[in-house]
Amino acid sequence: MVKKFEGCIPPIVTPFDENGEINESILRREMEYCMKAGSHGLSVGGSTGEGPTLRDEELERMLKIGREYVGPDQTLVCGVMRMCTRDAVRTGLVAKAAGADAIMVTPTAYNVLVPNAEGMFDFYSTISKEVQLPIIIYNVIPQNTIYPDLFHRLLNETDHVMGIKQSVGGIAALYADLMEVGTQGRVYAATDDMIYSCFNFGAAGAISAILAVFPKECVEMWECAQNGDHAKGLAIQASLYKKWQVLGGNQFPIRLKYALKVLGRDCGYCRSPITYLPEEEKKAIREAFEN
Repeated sequence: MVKKFEGCIPPIVTPFDENGEINESILRREMEYCMKAGSHGLSVGGSTGEGPTLRDEELERMLKIGREYVGPDQTLVCGVMRMCTRDAVRTGLVAKAAGADAIMVTPTAYNVLVPNAEGMFDFYSTISKEVQLPIIIYNVIPQNTIYPDLFHRLLNETDHVMGIKQSVGGIAALYADLMEVGTQGRVYAATDDMIYSCFNFGAAGAISAILAVFPKECVEMWECAQNGDHAKGLAIQASLYKKWQVLGGNQFPIRLKYALKVLGRDCGYCRSPITYLPEEEKKAIREAFEN
């Protein structure tokens, strides 16, 4: 059995209607789809789920729905994407009360308010003390990167920081984290086009957008890494590689939702101002995903 907090934890898209309201029926469909594929948990309110646009009460509702699909031996993670410590604590407490098993906390992002390493230590250590729920650092902000030494310090000097989702710097940064902390903390993959390679290097799992689009294939890659079936794992990774190349960059959620639509899983709209996808980008996605 996969340990809690490990394996494939898809970050669910947040389906919005034309008015920017959450479509709960589609949300449930996507959660069920991922869990039936063998996923080991779910994550709501991350980048894939347009987390910065979600109010606390919306995260609360999504977590309560997610709890219906995630069993006690599986993992329900809530994204916390706030611009100051006080607000992150507030959202973390909402997530805890709603049934989250862990919170995935993004460093502050606004460029002129980016603190130094001591400020980020205070940010995460305060959240740890106040929320008292397992914390995964969501290392995704290029101008506010959490480097391996700070991750190591947070593991040693806080009670609840337990892992990092490595999205800045690709697979090399993931490897640097693994070399710094060994088995002391969990390092989660987020290099979508090389997920199997991340698993093979020793990642504790993944909380990465590709898991929400191709959950079955990602679970298979995880199992290949656990069982040593290197050839099969690489073959699955290779089969998805070119598809993923058309999705990266700014406005990622709208590209992802269009790809899901091409796959027959229409997830509605993104929240404004992410409203327009040029036809040439749609064409590239169709050509990649229909082959």
